[in-house]
Amino acid sequence: MTPTTATETEKLTFAQYLDFQGEPGVLYELYRGQLIPMATPSAEHTQICEYLAYCFQRYITTQGLELVAKTTVGVRTQEDSARIPDVVVCERGLWEALRTRSGSGVLNLGETPCLVVEVVSDNRRRDYIQKRAEYAMIEVCEYWIIDPRDQQVWVLTHPEREDEIYERAEFRPGQTIVSAIFSDLKLPVLEVLAPPLTEDLIRIEQQKLQQEIQARQLAEQQTQQEIQARQLAEQQTQQEIQARQLAEQQIQQEIQARQLAEQQTETALRRVQMLAQRLQELGIDPNEIVG
Repeated sequence: MTPTTATETEKLTFAQYLDFQGEPGVLYELYRGQLIPMATPSAEHTQICEYLAYCFQRYITTQGLELVAKTTVGVRTQEDSARIPDVVVCERGLWEALRTRSGSGVLNLGETPCLVVEVVSDNRRRDYIQKRAEYAMIEVCEYWIIDPRDQQVWVLTHPEREDEIYERAEFRPGQTIVSAIFSDLKLPVLEVLAPPLTEDLIRIEQQKLQQEIQARQLAEQQTQQEIQARQLAEQQTQQEIQARQLAEQQIQQEIQARQLAEQQTETALRRVQMLAQRLQELGIDPNEIVG
């Protein structure tokens, strides 16, 4: 398919937008057919996005959810409009289907993500008003607005409510962000606004994993040593039993030898008595013969 080219003032259909090739390294959103180039994010912006994606990915994995958390994934919000949230959480099946398509990675109408995050930059009205209305229109369950300048986080939920577009909860430094759809996910506001490097977090996790592996190996070694000690003790016990049995056999043999000697002595005495009796019968005094 031939890439679509256009100037930023020309209007595109959604299909044309999917194949649009603009300036290298520049991401474009589409708003009512108009291309909107996205400014290169600041380092702070990038670090916040990476940290949030990491937190969502870790939460999804530990909870065993069939979801994915991605950055720079587009979301179609109207017939000829598409936004690129800083973080998107969607069903794994939607992501797998998106991977097989050609063109830009944009979730279509009806492929609604569970949660989107926007980190406020220069165009505050776009994040707080325009995108808020668009995400509510397609019923994104939860929309987070991270505002480093005002040091606040908005969690917008329940877009199906009729009395207002979204139900809003505000969180500031010293508080913990509470998600409506991820009830066990608790993120301190300060940590989100000034997050650690994900590389450091991964390094810490690897160190913990290595420590756990070493601790498990040590436990296995100790278990093996205990098994060997028990086997040695059993061997010693067996040897003691064998020694006791041998001693008992020797005692039995001594008893048998003594009994045999007694039997032989008794036999000899009977023979002497018989001989003495015979001599007496012959009129011979056995004592004279002995003398």
